[in-house]
Amino acid sequence: MKLPRLAFPGGKQFAFTIFDDTDVATVENVQPVYRLLEELGMRITKTAWPMSCPEGSRNFSSSQTLEDPDYRGFVVDLQRRGFEIASHGATMESSARPRTLAAMERFRECFGTYPRLHANHSYNRENLYWGVSRLDDPLLRAIYGKVNGQPPDYYQGHVPESPWWWGDFAQQKIDYVRNLTFADINLRNVNPSMPYHDPSRPLVQRWFSATDAEGAVEFNQLLRDEEQARLEREGGICIVATHLGKGYVLDGQVHPGTRMALQALSRRNGWFPAVGELLDWLRAVRKTDVLPKREWRRMQWSWLRDLVARKVRNRWERRRP
Repeated sequence: MKLPRLAFPGGKQFAFTIFDDTDVATVENVQPVYRLLEELGMRITKTAWPMSCPEGSRNFSSSQTLEDPDYRGFVVDLQRRGFEIASHGATMESSARPRTLAAMERFRECFGTYPRLHANHSYNRENLYWGVSRLDDPLLRAIYGKVNGQPPDYYQGHVPESPWWWGDFAQQKIDYVRNLTFADINLRNVNPSMPYHDPSRPLVQRWFSATDAEGAVEFNQLLRDEEQARLEREGGICIVATHLGKGYVLDGQVHPGTRMALQALSRRNGWFPAVGELLDWLRAVRKTDVLPKREWRRMQWSWLRDLVARKVRNRWERRRP
């Protein structure tokens, strides 16, 4: 069924924004991208970890947190410039309830408010409704459980009495949590009903979907000219889930492919708000947060298809000389 076109603010033809996960981010490897986005009139959403990780982190130890004064100053300044700051958890590894709640207080001290948006991080055990808990289809849960290799109860942020529990705070303070990610640049093709509430996962007020692009290579491929044209032609919505610390800056300069893609996109008739502003607008336009069952079933299987394709592609790329 063809969806009616949305009347975006200011007569714009499509909406585009980015949700930047803070993995491996430092001032040095993301600041040039934010300066470019500001020059182009784009405002996006950046996550930040409030706490350091004294126990160490094999994959994310290069990341800066709000305990680093230069990084904290940089992120606070981003907020002043109109960028939105969001949550990616307390820090880069699993955090029990005391550290998570302390991190939320530190976030409020830095930015004047608790985070409105949150994205679960990697294998952190305090993730909300993560792993098989994010899915309903029994066959899909079984397939994903085998592929993922973790016990069904591994993620416990939503489980009362668990040491990882913080779902009560999330329910009270956080408006939107990211869930499934897809390959399609136009999220209206897969999840036209976002943001949505899921009564079976009541501790999250509303969920949203995103388009996956791990780093600069994937982002540049996603934003090739023909895909930008399609996004505009279809009157679509794109929220890119990416890591601006992964290859977007080379020798202090924005990756040439990224620069060209963003410059080309900025010349199109698009609306470029932060994620929270976009979701607030969509919520007001929809006037309901119901997710049709048929849409949810289709989303789950589309997510699995895109996930498998991404893993196969990544393995192939690693094997190339």
